[in-house]
Amino acid sequence: MTEKTKSKALEKEKVIAETLNGRFAMIGLIAAIGAYLTTGQIIPGFV
Repeated sequence: MTEKTKSKALEKEKVIAETLNGRFAMIGLIAAIGAYLTTGQIIPGFV
């Protein structure tokens, strides 16, 4: 096999880190939408 046809094994730690990163990003997005819907501001109290 050549270098191009070999598939690289994913490291378990990187998969877990990226999964957590995505989940926290979604939580932040939901929090931002909730703050905007309840207060009308993206960052409540920030002028």
